[in-house]
Amino acid sequence: MKIVPLSRSQASRTPTMKTFLSDGVRIAYLDEGPRDGDPIVLVHGFGSNVRVNWVGPGWVSTLTAAGFRVIALDNRAHGASEGPHDPAVYGAGTHMAEDVRRLMDHLGIARADVMGYSMGAWITAHLALAHPERLRSAIFGGLAMAMVTGLAGQETLAQALEAETDAEVTSPKGRAYRAFAQQTGSDLLALAACMRGSRQPVPVEGLARLRLPVLIAVGTKDDVAGSVDDFAALIPGAEVLDIPDRDHMVAVGDRVYKQGVLDFLSRRP
Repeated sequence: MKIVPLSRSQASRTPTMKTFLSDGVRIAYLDEGPRDGDPIVLVHGFGSNVRVNWVGPGWVSTLTAAGFRVIALDNRAHGASEGPHDPAVYGAGTHMAEDVRRLMDHLGIARADVMGYSMGAWITAHLALAHPERLRSAIFGGLAMAMVTGLAGQETLAQALEAETDAEVTSPKGRAYRAFAQQTGSDLLALAACMRGSRQPVPVEGLARLRLPVLIAVGTKDDVAGSVDDFAALIPGAEVLDIPDRDHMVAVGDRVYKQGVLDFLSRRP
């Protein structure tokens, strides 16, 4: 896992983050682009933040240039948002998806396209099931059938984040997650609480009831996402975008991914 540093020109264009209260937790967000543009909400992955997931890889500039109003939040325990240490306040459907819904309420946005990557896709799926009337479309990036079947090794990763020293972490994947969290300046204990509390499976019966445009975009070398075809078969009319030769960590900034999303958004009602 690695972070691609922002260039000096990118850093100078990093949007200003604002904050609001979501059920008592202060959440940071950006709001960029034309106010009369179609709104799209971006939800980042675990251990990441708006800057790493969406600004640095060029998503904010790509979407605003295409005329969209871009709203992106630092999930609770990430970036500039607050991070309680209680796993009970990190339910993907009961808390983190509601942070997105409350942000839309805060900004007066009745409906929006919503794109999540990795954990953000998980959150987006729960949001779509709980509040389908609030979404014009849903884009699931970097995660597919794993949202239904679950991800193995979560306890090991949480323990790696909770370790008092780096030397205590023996799992290679745990070391990688810990290093990534340290690079982003994250509160490790808050991230561990998020890891333990946010992985509720997405129910198959709910996916079958979705009646909105859905795009599933996953790298062809992604070994985290789970089966794309099996997941797409659960959602009526879902489209699949293969991101060639990209794994879970680098697919998010790929040109094929960006163009595929723009094409998808141009087709949806």
